[in-house]
Amino acid sequence: MAKRGRTGSLIALALGAAAVWVARDIPRQMGAKARGERLARMQASPQFAEGKFHNTVPATMLAASSMPKIFAATLRDRERRHPRLPIPLVTPAPGATADGLHVTWYGHSSALVEIEGKRVLLDPVWSERCSPSRLSGPRRLHEPPVALRDLPPLDAVLISHDHYDHLDMETIQNLVDLQAAPFLVPLGVGAHLERWGVPATRIVEMDWNDKHKVAGIEFISTAARHFSGRGLGRDGTLWTSWVINGPTRKVFYSGDTGYFPGFAEIGEQHGPFDVSLVQVGAYSESWPDIHMFPEDGVATTVDVGAGLMIPVHWATFNLALHDWAEPVERTWSEAKARGVRLAVPRPGERVDVDNPPAVDGWWQQIA
Repeated sequence: MAKRGRTGSLIALALGAAAVWVARDIPRQMGAKARGERLARMQASPQFAEGKFHNTVPATMLAASSMPKIFAATLRDRERRHPRLPIPLVTPAPGATADGLHVTWYGHSSALVEIEGKRVLLDPVWSERCSPSRLSGPRRLHEPPVALRDLPPLDAVLISHDHYDHLDMETIQNLVDLQAAPFLVPLGVGAHLERWGVPATRIVEMDWNDKHKVAGIEFISTAARHFSGRGLGRDGTLWTSWVINGPTRKVFYSGDTGYFPGFAEIGEQHGPFDVSLVQVGAYSESWPDIHMFPEDGVATTVDVGAGLMIPVHWATFNLALHDWAEPVERTWSEAKARGVRLAVPRPGERVDVDNPPAVDGWWQQIA
């Protein structure tokens, strides 16, 4: 009995030690709060009031009263929110030239924009989970189609906001070592990056309508309708959409957002665009103001005046209750109805914006 008791104690100690090891990064995953000059700049922003950032059009968040109903729904029809078969991946060709305008979608909202000889990485998330924990939280439905170390030299990394499926600590830390590119982020997000070891000289924090040039490419932080937060607090950092202006080519990235009139204003001020990367997944009637429905994503492409739409924020993580393939099916249907040119690449597939592949419904074979 004594031996069995000692064995049980050792197992308990081992499990406790493992739990401590797994949890050790959670406080760092939360990032850091802005202080000093960074906080003063945030407080001076037209978007900041009463201690937090605000949308130009107020957005209703998920009501606490709806949580029991949503939790119950997560227990039903789980298989429909995952593909039946493995998601097909495309391995990007090494040494591809960055000339012209190309977009490589890596899954979810992570993408590489190659614009007139320069390379811009959007919202890179390479971790197994988009969560502060290594043991819980949404898990990837497919592997990254390329390893971080195999990415080509980057000129800039853009972050739209600080949610875990868009700002991943481990990916950022690896990129600091593997690349020399600066990180362009919304106001306040720089505090997270500095805590994770990103040198201040490589952080560019921007308010809406701010402009910054890197390697001859102009980046403009534009409005979105969303929220932020990595812990219990909300809206302590800004969220943004992005305009990427090359010498002759233009790209729009929506980030996460609900539909609002600001997109038509972005189109008037900065459009037309050659291509838009637009969020179409993780929507619900329970949170209609902070994530667009697929039809809204197509409308956004029309509003900003983009010649081609590439839907993002779907396929990689299960973050809502809709079927896995529903976002792209609805996007395809709406795009055909409105005459919007659409490209739906497989993860890792490189799209030539001037000669995009025809939509072939590849997801229908595995859904």
